[in-house]
Amino acid sequence: MRASLNAFDWMPVLHTPEEDLFFIRDVMLPRQQVTVAEAGEEIIGFIAVNGDWVEQLYLDPTWTGQGVGSRLLTDATAALPVVNLHCFQSNTGARRFYERHGFRAELSGDGTANEEGLPDILYVRRR
Repeated sequence: MRASLNAFDWMPVLHTPEEDLFFIRDVMLPRQQVTVAEAGEEIIGFIAVNGDWVEQLYLDPTWTGQGVGSRLLTDATAALPVVNLHCFQSNTGARRFYERHGFRAELSGDGTANEEGLPDILYVRRR
């Protein structure tokens, strides 16, 4: 997660590595369905789904464009007729990725509803 976030010069660093670990261990893992992608013994990405929401989708930047994110997204949401997620407006690569996977922008936010304070977009995919 941190490697992915650090790849963006527009992303503020809000948490220490210890706080990231707390979030993953004590919030995300117990409350969300998490699927991890590995290469050998290395974690290269993960997706966290809660109901019909993709809460997190992160890839090690060296693995983008190799189908890992597509497989995580497809496998984790295959049974869901509606899938929602938020994406930062500045994350143009992720926006293209989600749009290629059938997501449509439904609402733009000004950043007041997220911790980072960055403008975002609500994406929805309906089947």
